[in-house]
Amino acid sequence: MTSQPSRTFKRLQAHLRGLVGKAIEDYRMIAEGDRVMVCLSGGKDSYTLLDILLSLQRSAPVRFELVAVNLDQKQPGFPAHVLPEYLESLGVPYHIIEQDTYSVVKRVIPEGRTMCGLCSRLRRGALYRFAAENGITKIALGHHRDDIVETLFLNMFFGGKLKAMAPKLLSEDGRHVVIRPLAYVAERDIARYARGRGFPIIPCRLCGSQENLQRAAIKKMLAEWERQYPGRTQSIFSALRNVELAHLADPRVFDFAGLEARRIGAMTEAEEDALAESMGSADEAVVAG
Repeated sequence: MTSQPSRTFKRLQAHLRGLVGKAIEDYRMIAEGDRVMVCLSGGKDSYTLLDILLSLQRSAPVRFELVAVNLDQKQPGFPAHVLPEYLESLGVPYHIIEQDTYSVVKRVIPEGRTMCGLCSRLRRGALYRFAAENGITKIALGHHRDDIVETLFLNMFFGGKLKAMAPKLLSEDGRHVVIRPLAYVAERDIARYARGRGFPIIPCRLCGSQENLQRAAIKKMLAEWERQYPGRTQSIFSALRNVELAHLADPRVFDFAGLEARRIGAMTEAEEDALAESMGSADEAVVAG
């Protein structure tokens, strides 16, 4: 990026800062004294996440630490020098975890099958261990609005679940709080920002080389919808923030069986109100007489 950012880039940066700040505030993602681990993969999303959090850190009303952490999965040809050099140039505390998950995934997953599930579990385990051993209070991931919407449709179409990615969640073992500060940010804006900042992008040759992923099909579907109906992706995301449980169909999260009791209770209340109103009218008549 040039030493003098363009006015357009400054507007984009302010836009991203505003969205990330709002997400942090809406979901209480970061609190006073937090030690936040920013998971850095070398892709545009995690670079942008770190960049915006660093910017917000300088003016935030609360004090918090940032630690950048990368998992070197020992993929052949991975440029191991890129991230350390970049982070040192920023003066950001960082740690590189070295774990050969690449060989494990290649050995266990048959050729042609999706590698993302196992790769993700192994990566998550390594990052959680680091967090537990280093006093990390929040784990920040670079998932953005489009990732969340894509995950919603993946779970609907292929898993039979109405489920997406929460902006903030507690890990299954209850030991870690995971946050997604880019939850309100569109992928296209992240791509523009990454180009403007000139991040040293490192492509993932493990999962990025798989052409027939279900997620790729969902991404293509949403892109087509967005071309035909601009704003649809944002509308879908907004729906995730405006859930009406009574108009869905899961008896585990809404008391459908209790509706009859509520109906009877409402009728009783109405009868009591009517009785009170009639008694009030009778008293008024006596006073008037």
